[in-house]
Amino acid sequence: MDILGLSTSPSSGGAYALILSESEGNRRLPIIIGTFEAQAIALELESIKPPRPMTHDLLKNIILSYNSEVKKVIINNLNEGTFYAQIHYSNNGENIELDARPSDAIALAIRFNAPIYTNEKVLDEAGIETDESPVKTGDKRKKSKTEEGLTKLEELEIDLKTAIETENYEKAAKIRDQISKLRA
Repeated sequence: MDILGLSTSPSSGGAYALILSESEGNRRLPIIIGTFEAQAIALELESIKPPRPMTHDLLKNIILSYNSEVKKVIINNLNEGTFYAQIHYSNNGENIELDARPSDAIALAIRFNAPIYTNEKVLDEAGIETDESPVKTGDKRKKSKTEEGLTKLEELEIDLKTAIETENYEKAAKIRDQISKLRA
């Protein structure tokens, strides 16, 4: 699976929808995630380094300090509307699996450049079929948000939130002005 994008989800009280897309297919998998997890994923996708390590950056550093590495993430179950995932990692040659929330697992996967997989049963149950054929690009996770199906306004609102949370106020002011122009 590739990360297609993040968008706000008005129906879920300010949470975000993380949209995954089949690498070799035309199904999408939307997963509702929290604001902090969305921020952690967005910061890494946009290659923005906050002044202090975020939780998932700290976890990456701890994992690396134990000669371990995240090898892959699998979204392996959907039960009563809740997605489940496993983080597969190696520790000194031993392969280990850990249960995790998909949002945390994905935030770690992108930090390790590890592939993201989905159980076929989960994709059959919660996936959304699209008419679009898969896009062949180098790194699909780095596509511009307008290619991901977000409106320009949604793209700017996510960028504004990220700029504010990383204390990049100059960039935030420029984005705020762009949002004002779009709304006018």
